[in-house]
Amino acid sequence: MKSLFYLPFWFSKAKFSGSKRPLQTVLFISDKCNLTCKHCTVYQLKNPHIKTYEQVKEELEYSYHLGSRFVDFEGGEPTLWHDGDKDLNSLIRLAKAIGFYSTTITTNAQMPFTNSEADSIWVSLDGLGDFHDEIRGKGAFERLVKNIAAANHPELSVNMVINSQNYTSVEETIEFAKTNPHIQSISLNFHTPYEGTEDLFLDWDKRSEVIDLIIQKKKAGYPIMNSVSGLKLMKHNQFKKQCWVSNFILSDGTRLAECPGSTAGVCDQCGFSMAGEMHSVFNLKPDTILAGMKLRM
Repeated sequence: MKSLFYLPFWFSKAKFSGSKRPLQTVLFISDKCNLTCKHCTVYQLKNPHIKTYEQVKEELEYSYHLGSRFVDFEGGEPTLWHDGDKDLNSLIRLAKAIGFYSTTITTNAQMPFTNSEADSIWVSLDGLGDFHDEIRGKGAFERLVKNIAAANHPELSVNMVINSQNYTSVEETIEFAKTNPHIQSISLNFHTPYEGTEDLFLDWDKRSEVIDLIIQKKKAGYPIMNSVSGLKLMKHNQFKKQCWVSNFILSDGTRLAECPGSTAGVCDQCGFSMAGEMHSVFNLKPDTILAGMKLRM
């Protein structure tokens, strides 16, 4: 109920008063990971940053005072995080005690997470079978399928980052999301070419073709989180970005008022579909507002 009142208040301040208070916090609690994905520029194999419980507490309090009310715990792989007897559920409870309305974790689903107390879970899925394994390592897809079934979480969705190697698996991945009883929805994004991963960037013509396919599936009733209005913007990427909607706190403690892509200088090639979604929200597109309300409430 609190979010029901806070969301329109936040939106009116942002839309009509020029306020730039974040709504969501993306908090990287560690850059330790159990995979070495081709597209990732975050994980650290040697000497990873692993935040203490007290560090995370201070960062959550900082973000809450900025105005954020939703938090996404990320890594590395967040399910690996421990500090003494504290685990990821400890951080979820902490966020709720501070006042956050909902908590999310983004996981590669390589470890069981059957006891997760997160309000929602996003599982990274980069295509079916060999497509996923080619990016994340042999056996990763099989472990993912097994662990999402065992978790049986009521609000579990998958996120696919589309790149030059897996774009031909988009349609079957959407079908998989629809038919798998443990998956609520699928979010589709495109690879953003951070330094060292430029070869995975999908060219604009192919991106446009894939987006047309996604829109077709969306209109046919497939459980796609993206809105049609937001997807259309991602065809050309020529729109004002409102990426301050999320504040980011990186594994090394760096605090950013917007997406790290801005610092990296890759906004013109951004593939993060939430950018298009937020622009559509601020332009009062009904389908995007409805998708956002479903996601947040």
